[in-house]
Amino acid sequence: MSKSLPLTPELHAYVVAHGSAPDEVMGDLVEETLAALPAQARMQVAPEQAAFLTFLTRLLGARRAVEVGTFTGLSSLAIARGLAEDGRLTCFDISEEYTGIARRYWARAGVADRIELRIGPAGETLRELPHDRHLDFAFIDADKAGYPVYWAELVPRMRPGGIVAVDNTLRGGRVLAPQNADDRAIAAFNDEVMADVRVETVLLPIADGLTLARVR
Repeated sequence: MSKSLPLTPELHAYVVAHGSAPDEVMGDLVEETLAALPAQARMQVAPEQAAFLTFLTRLLGARRAVEVGTFTGLSSLAIARGLAEDGRLTCFDISEEYTGIARRYWARAGVADRIELRIGPAGETLRELPHDRHLDFAFIDADKAGYPVYWAELVPRMRPGGIVAVDNTLRGGRVLAPQNADDRAIAAFNDEVMADVRVETVLLPIADGLTLARVR
């Protein structure tokens, strides 16, 4: 059976170069994150993933989007760039420090007026969203133990045909043999998503695993 190619560093560079490679703003954001937060920089989405988020958001014609877990802003910048002209992205995070970097790059990229940032535990702040099915797109990339809570809050708020994208659903391959609490949380979450009759899903081997769920 055919399967995805393993990505060597050279092949990964080729993939990035032959897609929508990061522009100067995104490149500077990646570099600043690496320099300022070397221990946390792995939380940033991969460049090809950022390009995919812009592409997917634009393909959906998304006007109302949510992100749970913003970090220094690469994924939110990518999503905001793909929104329709009157589109809005609401970001949920707990760190003023990390999102302070994000705010600077949103402004530099000219998308700050499309983004609202809400600081606080997302399990609580997500409940402040309208309860009707108004969201076109949602991206979950936060604490792994919280994924079921975020999923439970977001899926009922997605319009029919809306997409929920969930990051890190392969955990470096450790979903096959979980080694820590986060691995076990994601393995259990993946099973929960597969059993959810409200959605149809695909798990793509992009970066550390990206689950796409289309809400029925």
